[in-house]
Amino acid sequence: MRIVGIDYGDVRTGVAVSDEMKFLAQGIGTVQNTGIDDAVKKVLEAVKEYDIEKFIVGYPKNMNGTIGERCEKAKKFSEKLKNKTNLPVILWDERLTTVSAHRVLSENNVRGKKRKNIVDTVSAVFILQGYLDSL
Repeated sequence: MRIVGIDYGDVRTGVAVSDEMKFLAQGIGTVQNTGIDDAVKKVLEAVKEYDIEKFIVGYPKNMNGTIGERCEKAKKFSEKLKNKTNLPVILWDERLTTVSAHRVLSENNVRGKKRKNIVDTVSAVFILQGYLDSL
């Protein structure tokens, strides 16, 4: 059984999956989507080959801990994902994951369009790895 990490976005959604031992997160891609329903559908297509036990969805709180519009969207996405799969969905504080993802990509000289296409996947890896480390 594996755990899936998700960095939900209105246009792009990053997806990562754990190994079976639940030690390491690995990015499996970014899906292009046109909203919540499309994102749920495409994420489920991306992970259909894995035996999933739960989902971890990034919950982008503001730096002061308050909840904003992005959190509400992540929550709605999570509810639709749970209703569609009947699996547990955990909202995970993802503050600074995108900043960390950009830093890692900069350190590895990933720039321009290539960066835009993978930054959400790297963010999903950070979200999932943070959860796995907490176990």
